Amino acid sequence: MQYRDRDGNLKGKNDFQDKILKGLYGSTVGRVLVKCLTVPFVSKFGGKILDSSFSRVLIFPFVKLNHIDLSLCEKSKFESYNAFFKRKFKADARKINMDENIFISPCDAKLTVYPISSQSRFYIKHTPYTVEELLKNTALAKRYEEGYAWIFRLSVEDYHRYCYVAEGKKSKNIKIRGVFHTVNPVANDVYPIYKENTREYSLLKTENFGTILVMEVGALLVGKIENHHEEGDVRRGEEKGNFAFGGSTIILLTQKDKVKIDQDILKNTECSYETVVKMGERIGVRNDV
Repeated sequence: MQYRDRDGNLKGKNDFQDKILKGLYGSTVGRVLVKCLTVPFVSKFGGKILDSSFSRVLIFPFVKLNHIDLSLCEKSKFESYNAFFKRKFKADARKINMDENIFISPCDAKLTVYPISSQSRFYIKHTPYTVEELLKNTALAKRYEEGYAWIFRLSVEDYHRYCYVAEGKKSKNIKIRGVFHTVNPVANDVYPIYKENTREYSLLKTENFGTILVMEVGALLVGKIENHHEEGDVRRGEEKGNFAFGGSTIILLTQKDKVKIDQDILKNTECSYETVVKMGERIGVRNDV
């Protein structure tokens, strides 16, 4: 996979993980194995193993392989692999842009942004999605026609906590049961992963950006989406939740004419590149600014 940073530098390449996933999703035998791996029971069982103290032996090799800087974290020793995976950064490790007119990233991720058609349809790697299929709610889907779908793909080495992108009134959490495909783009060539994966969403009613739909999508070997709040008032930059082990995705849906996307992100998406973003940084602006 290839992606660009905010300075336009091209990064990324097909790695060992990509080759394994291409083997799984690109062959008949592999797809049979995928069916076994993606059932919720398997992901939950894997989660229990990674919650055990025995799993600590996996931490050092992972940190070394992925060049993870533990100095950013509140602590450097962890009781299990999952505790490490859900590590919390120090307060100053990510700077949150507090300008109320700026639209910020909820997480560290690789971002692509797609227009939603008047039929509430958008495409990811030539795979069609409809907002109705994503939400299983026809009336709600109509509210996002001609808006945008923001896809934040978190790789296993990314920070797996996420925040609110604006101050506002949050709704209750809606859970949609499913399976746990990897969110690696390799899988999207075979399965419409975001329609099949276990996911959870809520609505964030804001003054400057309309009503934002915020969805967390679990992925292969991710047993939990751990959101902190139900209904209530929330603040920009306040931690919303975290994922347990694995690659994961956050999807934001914004309404028509509410957010103006930064041009580098739009251009990268049009050229089939993801854009590397960090939690709290600018990715767009209020549409009338």
